[in-house]
Amino acid sequence: MMKFEFSIYPSDLLGNIYVVSDGEAIVSVQLFEEDWRELCQQYEMIKSRSSLLENAVSQLDEYFRGRRKTFNLPLKWKGTDFQEQVWQALCEIPYGTTVSYSDIASKIGRPKAVRAVGQANRANELAIVVPCHRVIGKNRALTGYAGSRIDVKAQLLKLEQRYSMTEKN
Repeated sequence: MMKFEFSIYPSDLLGNIYVVSDGEAIVSVQLFEEDWRELCQQYEMIKSRSSLLENAVSQLDEYFRGRRKTFNLPLKWKGTDFQEQVWQALCEIPYGTTVSYSDIASKIGRPKAVRAVGQANRANELAIVVPCHRVIGKNRALTGYAGSRIDVKAQLLKLEQRYSMTEKN
């Protein structure tokens, strides 16, 4: 069984956020207890205070306090070439803004792959750090965040919009 290190960020907005490392990079950021428990069944998890995890937790804290707009962490994602193209495109969405699934499909040169972009978003294991919450429906509706957890997407977008607005004032 593979071993990973983890740390917990206690978010006031979302509750416990589980940050997972392979010792070299952040490999997962889990927002939901059930997803975290499922991950723990697949891998051996060891609680750690490594400098990498401490840095990740610190950056999450800065994000939730409106002091961090982008993350500067070594990331390791595991997916298809298509998924990795989508995730890279997600990292380029500016803080406090949204784009549509079709915008991402066009950006990666696959304009008809809108549903596949949605599936790649769903497969993103690095929540918040790879900001899939910034992708919305073409009609501007909040759709499909981690399945049916649109309330979390709404909370993250509201947080970013609040801090984006205070910067302009």
